[in-house]
Amino acid sequence: MSENAVLDFDEFMNRVQNDKELFIELLDIFVQDFQIKRAELEEAVKSSNAETVEHVAHFLKGSCGNISAKSLRGVFTELEEKGKANDFEDIKKYLDDIDQKFATLAIRIGEIRQEL
Repeated sequence: MSENAVLDFDEFMNRVQNDKELFIELLDIFVQDFQIKRAELEEAVKSSNAETVEHVAHFLKGSCGNISAKSLRGVFTELEEKGKANDFEDIKKYLDDIDQKFATLAIRIGEIRQEL
């Protein structure tokens, strides 16, 4: 997976007009929101609440788009569709994929903090 798929630094930096403080602030907000929404997603899956799966996936898809986290955004796009279709088959695979991609993203965010 390329670094740009994890987090497209140049695209995100361009979006915030090269404001490093805003860049870091938005990453911090993303991580906080992600952890809260990820817990909501877990509960929605456990209770087979397709509507909540769809809404949380949509929210996180948008958040990932805002910070240019492209590979994670792709998983949420698929998960949103599964929620719309009330399709819980293989949904655990999506949650595992989300956790793996988020862990990779968190490492990349740490590296960026060191670089800035």
